[in-house]
Amino acid sequence: MERVTGIRWYAALRSCFPILSWLPRYNLTWLKMDLIAGLTVGLTAVPQALAYAEVAGLPVQYGLYSAFMGGFIYCVFGTSKDITLGPTAIMSLLCSAYIGGDPVFAVVLTLLCGVIQAGMALLRLGFLLDFISYPVIKGFTCAAAVTIGFGQVKNILGLTEIPQQFFLQVYYTFHKIPEARAGDVILGLCCLFFLLTLTLMKNSLGSCEDEAPLFIRSARWLVWSLATIRNALVVIAATAVAYSAEVNGHHFFSLTGKTAKGLPPFKAPPLSETVANGTVITFSDIAMDLGGGLAVIPLMGVLESIAIAKAFASKNNYRIDANQELFAIGLTNIMGSFVSAYPVTGSFGRTAVNSQTGVCSPAGGIVTGVIVLLSLAFLMPLFFYIPKASLAAVIICAVSPMIDFRVPVQLWRVKRLDLLPFLVTFLVSFWEVQYGIVGGVLVSGFMLLYIVARPKVKVSDHGVLLLEPDSGLNFPVTEHLSRLVFRHALHVSPPRCLVLDCSHVSSVDFTVVHELTELLKQIELRRVSMIFAGLKPSVLKVLLMADLPGFRHTDRVDEALQLLTSIGHYQQQF
Repeated sequence: MERVTGIRWYAALRSCFPILSWLPRYNLTWLKMDLIAGLTVGLTAVPQALAYAEVAGLPVQYGLYSAFMGGFIYCVFGTSKDITLGPTAIMSLLCSAYIGGDPVFAVVLTLLCGVIQAGMALLRLGFLLDFISYPVIKGFTCAAAVTIGFGQVKNILGLTEIPQQFFLQVYYTFHKIPEARAGDVILGLCCLFFLLTLTLMKNSLGSCEDEAPLFIRSARWLVWSLATIRNALVVIAATAVAYSAEVNGHHFFSLTGKTAKGLPPFKAPPLSETVANGTVITFSDIAMDLGGGLAVIPLMGVLESIAIAKAFASKNNYRIDANQELFAIGLTNIMGSFVSAYPVTGSFGRTAVNSQTGVCSPAGGIVTGVIVLLSLAFLMPLFFYIPKASLAAVIICAVSPMIDFRVPVQLWRVKRLDLLPFLVTFLVSFWEVQYGIVGGVLVSGFMLLYIVARPKVKVSDHGVLLLEPDSGLNFPVTEHLSRLVFRHALHVSPPRCLVLDCSHVSSVDFTVVHELTELLKQIELRRVSMIFAGLKPSVLKVLLMADLPGFRHTDRVDEALQLLTSIGHYQQQF
């Protein structure tokens, strides 16, 4: 008995701390692969984190502050070996809409997001994510990619004082093209060309088959390695060019500028802020200003991360625990707020690199976190010279794959009505991204409610009428069902008997029982009959307890049809 209890306790511990399920099997081979993968992802994460901080409207060091905590927390609490947590383009865009470039607002948002996500995990509310449909997700990601990508054009051109709102951004970007700086344009286009070339080379590589000569396999591996760390190579090369120009007194490029030095202090997140004029903004004021972001950002963060984790778990033949993933992300954000991070989630691009490099466990995230910490400790003074055009090129190349032109075509072929939430989300997101998500979810919700409230009901004549609903009976359906019965059976002359096929009905509520009672009374007044066929035992029990007037039922539809047909013949004889 004690042994069984011990096994149960260990299983419970493994459920809470997934690290216990793989750490006893850890070996030197796994360590080598995790080191390679973690180093590769780290070289990708550092330049992306710097760039995404720009998207969020924060100083670039806040991108790095957000990029390392996930590796340590997720290693203990995560269930996917592939996923990497950190700043992403979509989360950065969403945050920019609420924090207004204020680091204090960003940190408070991180804390509250983490509390909400962890609370959802403890209450097992992950099912709420199921109400965000695929068309809404794709509409949002496509619009976000366009918004983020075009938002970086100003940095490629070296333009300043461009509004954040998308439509104003488009207008003023084109309006100020004559003010473009030649150095930024040339450098930005060169970075874009280099990134695009390496990406195409990586995508065109054939598989490194064992039969291929060694030098071919070596060349493929070299190209693949260079293409994988292309973001770091571009930023390093652009920084070297900018540094050499600056030390020689030539100011050709728009630079990132002054950044905070060293590691962020580990301290409790600020719960208030004192602005320049001495006004104190309290925690409640900050929470009120964040408003809808406290719903949109936690949900979108979890949705993005779990979708990525599920995709790679399916690809690599293992399973994840969605509720545990929710808790891991929430705890990462809570702890991240102690090091001045803004909200993070899973990154598809970095997760793909992690998987392709052969990561064997979540321990690869620790290596990535160490790389980011080393960058913060020793490289921050050099980040002053990073050209904004190079970071813009990194962002544009990172978000461009998110624009998927095949989605509208696929929706048109499968179900044309699904284009409606896709288009609503896509178009409204250009006004405000959060309104696009809300609008898409509302449209999808109305479509779902309409399907529930107005199921297809097949009406056929077998001597008596047969009504066959293609889904269950619930309270929005009752009025629709009553109208069909009156139209086809009771408001005709003479009134007709009918059979209701209940084979799809798994439960009934009080409203359904009440409406059926009234309907059966009307049927009795017209001296015809209605038989329920194919009732499940649980539903039959409820209807029998309700003591419906004139309630009759059979196990099969053909029995009900035969019974009513014989009753009709009997009534005709007398």
